[in-house]
Amino acid sequence: MSAPGKDAAGAGSARAAGSARPLAARPPGAGLRGELSIPGDKSISHRALIFGALAVGRTEITGLLEGEDVLRTAAAMRALGARVTRTGPGAWQVDGLGVGGLMEPDDILDFGNAGTGVRLCMGLVAGHPITAFFTGDASLRRRPMGRVLDPLMAFGAEVFAGARGLRLPLGLRGAEAPRPADITLTVPSAQVKSAILLAGLAAPGITSLVEPVPTRDHTERLLRHFGAELDIQPLPRGGHRIALRGQPELRPARVAVPGDPSSAAFPLVAALLVPGSELRLRHVLVNPGRIGLLTTLTEMGADITLVNPREEGGEPVADLVVRASRLRGVPVPAERAPSMIDEYPILAIAAALAEGETRMEGLGELRVKESDRLAVMETGLRAAGVSVEAGPDSLTVRGTGPAGRPRGGARIATHLDHRIAMSFLVLGLVSEAGMEVDDGTMIATSFPGFEGLMREVGAEIGGLT
Repeated sequence: MSAPGKDAAGAGSARAAGSARPLAARPPGAGLRGELSIPGDKSISHRALIFGALAVGRTEITGLLEGEDVLRTAAAMRALGARVTRTGPGAWQVDGLGVGGLMEPDDILDFGNAGTGVRLCMGLVAGHPITAFFTGDASLRRRPMGRVLDPLMAFGAEVFAGARGLRLPLGLRGAEAPRPADITLTVPSAQVKSAILLAGLAAPGITSLVEPVPTRDHTERLLRHFGAELDIQPLPRGGHRIALRGQPELRPARVAVPGDPSSAAFPLVAALLVPGSELRLRHVLVNPGRIGLLTTLTEMGADITLVNPREEGGEPVADLVVRASRLRGVPVPAERAPSMIDEYPILAIAAALAEGETRMEGLGELRVKESDRLAVMETGLRAAGVSVEAGPDSLTVRGTGPAGRPRGGARIATHLDHRIAMSFLVLGLVSEAGMEVDDGTMIATSFPGFEGLMREVGAEIGGLT
């Protein structure tokens, strides 16, 4: 497949020369149609492996996301002494050692690009009398770790940081005798909350955590699923107070990982934008803390129907039926950000085709993701001919509306960011001249098989020729 080659401004990816795989997308000749099974939810996959390592006995997991990020967490659990075995596609067993039973790793724990994996495992190590050293790829080494490490010191953990401060690579010595803590989150973050709760598991008594703004609750749901004692009380102005009783004996559990809504977002938005499309996305997680994108797209006029809603493994799931829709711009409030923080890049693509202006606020967290997603989206959208403006924590997109489409014709520097790559490939499906991304190899970290699945339903996405 060929595609236009005008480069978007900005630095290219840090991937070694010759190993990148550029991809291109162009408008298909017809609508996207069919059914797709979305890869397992990444957040739940990380946590299922970690809680399996903390349970006494064998945990069985189905539907595990077998992307690079999750496989790094599986390798870390092995390094910490758990037995982790793949028994089939998406099927895994974890023989755990119990809370407090993990062993000191013999080597550095390399998490690649897995921000969730490394931050949760820091919480895990903080509650054990062991020392571990953490590193990652060039992108992960740029991301701040202080917001996680600072509260872990309240349990008695010690941090060994180098000249780069609280960024990877660094070492963490867990507490010899972890003490319970009383912590209030200063930044809405499910990763920070989860790290604190993982450390609190090993401390006697009650660890109390206040989150003024609600964040995704997969850790709390899995804690209960594995037998932990957890009390969650709503706060008068929103948020929750969470009280966790430490040193439980977690029991092994079966975990069926549903489809990741953050991954489903890409074919979903593609189906909304490509005329004549109708897709059914099977077995997708619809946890209330993860449906901010569905809420926003529905406000924009999207035709999305939830079919066969049900509960599996403590999580609500449903099939999503999506039809091509005429979208209109809407304001997206800052308080919605925690429920859709990973979906803003693809929402910006939907906004580029909507009628009128979409203003998204409360997006400061996007500055410290795999890339500075606000800056990268602004640069890329402008290169594709879209009217866009990024502020310190906001993004405003003025769409073309039904009368036109973006001109496209740009090559986007992805900065090793899988969601940036997939977002601009979706834009290529509805741009006049298509779009190109400088590298698609990292897409497998969250959505293995993305290209093939999209081609199955009629998308024109592939490598350059």
